[in-house]
Amino acid sequence: MAEITAAMVKELREQTGAGMTDCKKALSEANGNMDEAVEILRKNGQAKAVKKESRIAAEGICSVVCKGDQAAAVVEVNSETDFVAKNDTFREFVHAVAEQAVSTKATDIEAFLEEKWIEDSSKTVKEALVDKIAVIGEKLSIRRFCKVEASEGCVVSYVHGGGRIAVIVEAKTSVVNDAVKEAMANLAMQVAALSPKYVATSDVSEEYKAHEKEIIAAQIAQDPKMAGKPEKVIEGAVIGRLNKELKEVCLLEQVYVKAEDGKQTVAQYLSQVSKENGTEVSINQFVRYETGEGLEKKQEDFAAEVAAQMNQ
Repeated sequence: MAEITAAMVKELREQTGAGMTDCKKALSEANGNMDEAVEILRKNGQAKAVKKESRIAAEGICSVVCKGDQAAAVVEVNSETDFVAKNDTFREFVHAVAEQAVSTKATDIEAFLEEKWIEDSSKTVKEALVDKIAVIGEKLSIRRFCKVEASEGCVVSYVHGGGRIAVIVEAKTSVVNDAVKEAMANLAMQVAALSPKYVATSDVSEEYKAHEKEIIAAQIAQDPKMAGKPEKVIEGAVIGRLNKELKEVCLLEQVYVKAEDGKQTVAQYLSQVSKENGTEVSINQFVRYETGEGLEKKQEDFAAEVAAQMNQ
């Protein structure tokens, strides 16, 4: 049996919002495995906010560079402190990294770091990073990058909070005009605010659905109101809750934030844009980076802030 320390209980409590006693029991049941303990709390309905991606242990910023309407790249570069993240020297370096990314042929971070540095071909990207660490006097890390190219449409980007969140949206369309690009910019802000995981429900894997159904079923089993209900009723409740969740994690199913009636979905908004521009406009993909996403430290919830900006 693994030793369950106070630090482990504290970490799990901060991660899930569950009570101290529940966290300790879950950790004991999971033999100290943090991920398994999170699952136990979810199944018991005790985890209030299980979002590992919202816990970060690094400062820094994300940056996007577009090459016309056809290509864009987003990067995340981390620093140790928020003070450095606001430093002009650091921010200029991050922008240069994004410039490198939009022209890169690399497909992974290791190859990217070994490329010739765009501002000095006598160095690699990694060597330029080491030089910048020496200048700034703080550990820096080029954590990730993603390059998006549009073959049948356009790409549009949005950066929120000075680089806390960065988004690229790729649209498939035969017409690329200001109206279409404005619509894509609106959806990039939607992605920033509501953080969908998928474009459409058809993109959701059966593995994800099965896992969530297992969690939901375990939660329903803990609900006294559902005790003794027929299996058919319970199955219906599971499917109903899953469908509700999918509407939250799939972009096209979400309510469009700028909808005047508060009911129009993103899919309906795209249909409207398509009709107004005489062509079918669809979303091929989106990329959303949030500084420190997936690392262990609390962060603010930016959704309300972004949504407020969209409605200004």
